[in-house]
Amino acid sequence: MQTDAQQLAAAVAADEARRSGRWQLRFRIVWGAIVALLILFIGVSLNVEIGFISTAAPFILQGIGLTLLVSSVSIVLATILAAIGALGRLSRSALLNAIASFYVSFFRGTPLILQLLFWYLALPQVGIVLDPVLCAIFALGMNYGAYMTEIFRAGIQAVPLGQREAAAALGMSSRTAFIRIIAPQAFRIIVPAIGNDFVAMLKDSALASTVSLHEILWRAQNIGAQKFKTLQTFMIAAVVYWVLTIVFTAVQNRIERRLSAGDRNREVKG
Repeated sequence: MQTDAQQLAAAVAADEARRSGRWQLRFRIVWGAIVALLILFIGVSLNVEIGFISTAAPFILQGIGLTLLVSSVSIVLATILAAIGALGRLSRSALLNAIASFYVSFFRGTPLILQLLFWYLALPQVGIVLDPVLCAIFALGMNYGAYMTEIFRAGIQAVPLGQREAAAALGMSSRTAFIRIIAPQAFRIIVPAIGNDFVAMLKDSALASTVSLHEILWRAQNIGAQKFKTLQTFMIAAVVYWVLTIVFTAVQNRIERRLSAGDRNREVKG
């Protein structure tokens, strides 16, 4: 009887694998067809010059490193500010809660490009001149930190109250319970949101071209304006951002699967 059950389970698993494989194949075929049609449309309708693109593309691609640098440092700054802001928003201190609430309200309530221009154009009027890289990092980091503050706060509050009560019953202080019990569980909830914000930040970093940061979009605008072929250079920039988004989304999905592996194992054992 047990052998028959195992054979049936194996047959069901094999059938599901075949169905999944066929679905993945159809999915890739549709994707490939759409991309091929898009390339054909661009090549035929927009008078693409291969010679110019072969010259412009390397120049534009040189901005990838700066884009990744600014986005990476900014997401680290945003994460730190979000953690501090979330603790402030959860604090019983009226002073800390008010400061954190003001930070979230102000940076969520004003446009990112306005904040970027403030760092680059307004501060020099009071004698503070910053490099465009720092302007971009501070603007992106503080803006995204405000949005992520609410994500962090929700993640911390999502940890069941029983976890805190159990930690208190074991004699843990509030600080120890937070570090050992609450923070690790909240981190697993928050990580996917950090990944989403990093992918969004990669694209929003293009706004830094307005402060002369030589990233992908600035380079596309610059060489396109020189040759009066901005349409073609913008297409190159769009493809670069799209590929970066696909790559980092795949990385994020992989991280999410690893973090959820424990939950799946518990479901199987349960």
